[in-house]
Amino acid sequence: MVNREVVGAHYGLRDWLVQRVTAVIMLVYAIAIGVFVLFAHDANYEAWQSLFSMTWVKVLTTVTAFALLWHAWVGVRDIWMDYVQPVGIRLTLHVLTLVWLISSLVYAVKVVWGA
Repeated sequence: MVNREVVGAHYGLRDWLVQRVTAVIMLVYAIAIGVFVLFAHDANYEAWQSLFSMTWVKVLTTVTAFALLWHAWVGVRDIWMDYVQPVGIRLTLHVLTLVWLISSLVYAVKVVWGA
């Protein structure tokens, strides 16, 4: 009997799914904004302000910002886990990354909802 040491957090399938789902959310948002740009003949400040005053656009923008940051977390966390071997440095990088991403989400919500 061979005794093997199993390492890693075993995030595999969940991370793969998160990356795909968040990418689809970002794609839908990009297409929606692209359609607006294509069909808005006078895409001036008032048109953009009118678009982003609608609640469903604010919700979609907030969900997309959350998806973008979750997508980034999965990718950056995997980079830290794969390439940074000292546990203390890896933990520090994880914490700094989380602080930055959470701060970005708070700022995005503030900008979108005008809070």
